[in-house]
Amino acid sequence: MAESPRTRTPTTVHTERPSLACPSDLRTPHAPDDWPIAAAMLQFPAYAADETPVDELKPAEWRRLLQPVVDAGFTHLELSTAWLRLGDLDDARLADLRDVLDDAGLAVPGVGVVRQSVIHPDRGERNLAFTHRTIDAAAFLGADIVCLGLHDALTPQQQQALWFWTVPPDTAPPDPEVRELAVRRFRELGDHAAAAGVAISLELYENTYLGSADDAIRFLDDIGHDAVGLNPDIGNLIRQQRPVDTWEYLVSVTAARANYWHIKNYARLEDPATGTVLTHPTSLELGIVNYRDAVRYAIANGFSGAFVVEHYGGDGLSVGATNAAYLRRILPHAN
Repeated sequence: MAESPRTRTPTTVHTERPSLACPSDLRTPHAPDDWPIAAAMLQFPAYAADETPVDELKPAEWRRLLQPVVDAGFTHLELSTAWLRLGDLDDARLADLRDVLDDAGLAVPGVGVVRQSVIHPDRGERNLAFTHRTIDAAAFLGADIVCLGLHDALTPQQQQALWFWTVPPDTAPPDPEVRELAVRRFRELGDHAAAAGVAISLELYENTYLGSADDAIRFLDDIGHDAVGLNPDIGNLIRQQRPVDTWEYLVSVTAARANYWHIKNYARLEDPATGTVLTHPTSLELGIVNYRDAVRYAIANGFSGAFVVEHYGGDGLSVGATNAAYLRRILPHAN
């Protein structure tokens, strides 16, 4: 039986494991203790306990909701539009949010525009307008990066699954005109970002035009904009329960184009006899990706951006804090 478009695996899976060796006297832009490592907001709901949207809460309540980030030891936070729709706040509310962040001692290296694909067949233009507004909001808050992707809202089937990635999403439209539309819109957003003093980072994500390392680099090249780089979120690819490129290959292809990094890890079990693949989130030091090697290789190839420590399931904020401590242990010292 032929595979359906939703479950089709990549035509080429790279099984090679290129060397990620790099010099021992690696020069770095930051000392380990100074490198921006931000908390993610994956476990932060968009509604308060009384079902009030976070957008509508008073600043004092924002401050209370952010206190766990401070208590976990973070001084940096990626603001997520899945928690608070920054692009819909007026200047006064943005000023309130900036004051809250200052009071909490939280810097914002990046803003994540979550599941707002600019080529969605129904919402694409609306998502594009929202993204433009979010770029302005990010600049207002002093962020350096706006992180974007081409994945959109989870399907009902994904929402019901324990792990949403075990239910394949829709594939990228094969129509070359849709791909060209994506290129044009990201180029447009790159122009806006550059004018606002921020940069764009595009997130690796399965079944999109950024669905493999090779596809992502081709897509970036077609956009051809200095303000548009890559978020090499290889965790989004290695968690797929199907044949995937080796993590070494993913890092070797994407590192030189990275300007921001959602970083997470997974356990991965494969049974060649049956083709069964099972994956599960785990901490950075326990998963299949050796981030000691991956991070050093990225830095050797010019990476100087912020890390955002993500983790699905359980107390993701605390696991993120554990991952931040691990990163600081393995980051090379500045020379």
